[in-house]
Amino acid sequence: MYSATQIDASNFVEGVDRAFVITLGFSFLFLIVLTFLMILFIVKYRRSKHPKAVQIKGNTKLEIAWTVGALVLVLVLFYYGWAGWKPMMNPPDDAMKIKAIARMWQFQFVYDNGKVTDTLYVPVNQSVVPGMKKDMWFRAQRVDEFDLFCAEYCGLQHSYMYTGVNVLSEEDFDRWYNDTTAAKPAEGVPEWEGGLNVMRKNGCNVCHSSDGSKLVGPSYLGVFGSTRVVETGGADREVVADSTYIRTAIYDPDADIVKGFNRGLMLSYEGLVTEEEIALIIEYLKHLNQ
Repeated sequence: MYSATQIDASNFVEGVDRAFVITLGFSFLFLIVLTFLMILFIVKYRRSKHPKAVQIKGNTKLEIAWTVGALVLVLVLFYYGWAGWKPMMNPPDDAMKIKAIARMWQFQFVYDNGKVTDTLYVPVNQSVVPGMKKDMWFRAQRVDEFDLFCAEYCGLQHSYMYTGVNVLSEEDFDRWYNDTTAAKPAEGVPEWEGGLNVMRKNGCNVCHSSDGSKLVGPSYLGVFGSTRVVETGGADREVVADSTYIRTAIYDPDADIVKGFNRGLMLSYEGLVTEEEIALIIEYLKHLNQ
């Protein structure tokens, strides 16, 4: 929570809050009115007062009034929603562009220097465009950390699809942005732990288990070096899950579909996972066989 005098989190807070408050206000109004009418009708038209049912004729004026009233209400709500949304779709020319990737059930953000992260890092007071089919932009106005949730019901683990937005000062962001050190295990840490960290960073553990249980995709347990039945080009064949197979599964996941699983659920990680990170993943898969 922050005080009323504190700077808004972004330049669009006012428009979004206005639309939210107006919609919430109408919702409470109708909740109160409809609840009151429901209680009134229960009391006024209870069976003890009207033991014999009577046919009630319609009221054309009343029907026209509530139809027109409902239309006006919807248009008012639409206007405030549109007024809050429209400015978001016109990014300034100097906005920083970030490629945003959302998949089951994880976010990734790719920066122009090739840096990939599962948390959105942005500099304060700079326009940012998280890439979409249509550009949408914002400008964070204070240094802080915020939650970022999936806005669509995307499936089984929708409620777990969340990450954060870290708004940094210009100096801190430049330092973070220019630190392109490759992901490597810390000194003394086995390589397989580095592979586990790579898989966690890319959300692999959401769809694949390490204990043999079946999720959206096949389990990692015992996969390396095993013989698998896969569908390739519409035909079944047996393959050995070696380093080449693992690399293909990451960069071209629809090339070989393990029997019993569906095509098209995993997107390619080419450009998001490096060859060095694949080597670490393979070490982790080998470790699971021990």
